[in-house]
Amino acid sequence: MSRAFVFPGQGAQTIGMGRALADAYPAARAVFDEVDEALGEKLSALIWEGEQDELTLTRNAQPALMATSLAAFRALEAEGVSITDATCVAGHSLGEYSALAAAGALSVSDAARLLRIRGEAMQSAVPVGQGAMAALLGLDFATATEVAEEAAQGEVCQAANDNDPAQVVVSGHKAAVERAVEIAKEKGAKRALLLPVSAPFHCSLMAPAAEVMAEALAKIEMQVPAVPVIANVRAEPVQAAHEIEQLLVEQVTGSVRWRESVMWMAGNGVTEIWEIGAGKALSGMIRRIAREIECRPVGTPDEVKAAAESLRG
Repeated sequence: MSRAFVFPGQGAQTIGMGRALADAYPAARAVFDEVDEALGEKLSALIWEGEQDELTLTRNAQPALMATSLAAFRALEAEGVSITDATCVAGHSLGEYSALAAAGALSVSDAARLLRIRGEAMQSAVPVGQGAMAALLGLDFATATEVAEEAAQGEVCQAANDNDPAQVVVSGHKAAVERAVEIAKEKGAKRALLLPVSAPFHCSLMAPAAEVMAEALAKIEMQVPAVPVIANVRAEPVQAAHEIEQLLVEQVTGSVRWRESVMWMAGNGVTEIWEIGAGKALSGMIRRIAREIECRPVGTPDEVKAAAESLRG
């Protein structure tokens, strides 16, 4: 049986996530301690006892979600599971950093610092209120791309996340994205709605953030991951360290090709996917992309134990 480990992106954050893991597994608590130390602040206190609004800020949500995913993964390791029990790993947007850290390409400290830089750079690339993102539900990627092109009218409006066969997120200038919402409804979208995000991620407006990430990644010693990582911008596996670095820069402005990434896994024999970290959003997407793949969450001590039993069996 071929399996993959996948790691969630922004939107999955909730106050209290990972706390039960930290209480149950010293290795999980050590991840939160390492992230706190790397950032020079008690991010763990915000994650477990803070305000949802503050946790949702991009600069906090990104390292917080990575920390929670890695805590769950370290708990799995404590139960005897290895990264090589998977044939590949993948992550949705910031989740790609979690996947790389789990596969040993990045240290947890480096991943935390990079995600803090990434969050701040993405937030400051476009003045608040000038950009937006919208989910178009019930349209395929080709139609959603046409909608974005029609809505642009000289501004930026691009397909940012190809999440599953009926969910595409567009990103760009606020007025253009608002036009896309109306055009999508005219083209038969079941729903089209603006998302509560603070910046227009994964579009060309993020170019200043991509420059910041190129500089930050150049200072990091990227290792070869223990298993291939399905890169967001390519939707195929990569393992060369220099290539991973370049793709992480491209990822800031490029589309998250999640649907195609899962299709690659399904087409290459993956029958079981474990979603490691907060929430179950990726599992829902995966079921809509490839019904034949079995998805299971790993975010609580009970789920860790169940996963370890299944993976060892």
